[in-house]
Amino acid sequence: MLRRSSKNKPHDLNLLAASMVDEEAQAPAVEVGGKNPHAVALGRLGGRKGGAARARKLTAEQRREIAARAAAARWHKSE
Repeated sequence: MLRRSSKNKPHDLNLLAASMVDEEAQAPAVEVGGKNPHAVALGRLGGRKGGAARARKLTAEQRREIAARAAAARWHKSE
C-alpha cells in the first residue's frame, strides 16, 4: 500500500523551510508582460471612472476650448 505524499517532504523544520523558500523563488511573481495583474485591474478601474467624471464636471465652454486645442494640435502636427 502506498504512503501519503507527505513522505516526500523533509521532517526537519529547517529543511522544510528551505524547500518552501526554493519553491517560492522559482514561481514568477508577475505576468510575462512585467506588470502585476492586480495593479493593472485597479488602474483600469480608476481610468474608466475618471473620464466620465471629468466629462460631467466640465462646462460646455470648457469642452469647446479643449476640443479647439486638440484640433489645433492635430493640424499643427500635419504641417
